[in-house]
Amino acid sequence: MLFAQNAIGMEVSQHGVRFAVLGGGKGAPRLVTHGGASFAPGIVRILHREPNVVDPKAFVGTVREEYCKLLVRTDLVSVTLPDAVGRVMIMDFDTRFKNREEGRDMIRWKLKKSLPFDAGDMHLDYQTLRERDNGSLSVLIAVVARQVVTQYEDLLLEAGIQPNRIDFNTFNLYRVAAKRIPSEDTSLFVAFHGGVLSMLALTDGVIDFYRAKEMGREVVDPNRIFMEINSSLLVYRDKNPGREVKSVFCLAPPDGGESFAGIVAEASGIDPVMFNPQAVMGNNGTATDPALLHDLAAAIGAATRNL
Repeated sequence: MLFAQNAIGMEVSQHGVRFAVLGGGKGAPRLVTHGGASFAPGIVRILHREPNVVDPKAFVGTVREEYCKLLVRTDLVSVTLPDAVGRVMIMDFDTRFKNREEGRDMIRWKLKKSLPFDAGDMHLDYQTLRERDNGSLSVLIAVVARQVVTQYEDLLLEAGIQPNRIDFNTFNLYRVAAKRIPSEDTSLFVAFHGGVLSMLALTDGVIDFYRAKEMGREVVDPNRIFMEINSSLLVYRDKNPGREVKSVFCLAPPDGGESFAGIVAEASGIDPVMFNPQAVMGNNGTATDPALLHDLAAAIGAATRNL
């Protein structure tokens, strides 16, 4: 029987749904059980301006069936979605916010000409990354069209799930590896998951660069990956003169990990450390297959938010 403190993470994509149930604590999470199923083509399409679920009945039926198979005693689930569902950006502001609501108002005003939907139609969240001595701020901002996130919330509730947190894949993949990444100097985290290349640069443990790019699931062009990493690093160095990446960490499917590491090394000029999700999981017999753990990585990262 599973204990009430077990945490559930759920990844939703256009291809299907994955669940990871964790026990233990944040320091040594343990995979208790897992589940998942594929969607028929066309049930979900990833868009940032329109509701994503085309066939709500099929979506709810699949999610409910797989969730019930987990035999868990909580309906609280942390959900992770493809980054392309919304927009993520890092922006600078000249002055501190008086409170959180003023911060939202200032961000909406600054974004109103650059987003493809009205400020009133967006669900916005943000996190202050740095407060500088001169009073300026660096802020991480996530934006999703309200109709998109509301549809996901409503359909998950219909399936018997309480989505207490909703986040993007890049950040949940990073959560799995975060404790292995140095909190000093500048590090680069590069992940390839579900056909998406994700990059985060962190200085002293604080994010100062973000990029997520669809590369394709079936045929992946190594040159595209090289060019994307290379161009991203050029942008990063241009925005942060004098700041150089000292270490690189990679998360990639085991069957292509060596090749991926070679591309990252060539693009960054640094031999990367390959990260295996099993390295942070407690001993258990539920899932030790590296390929399976990689497939579950985003769901595992989401689940850690509820531990």
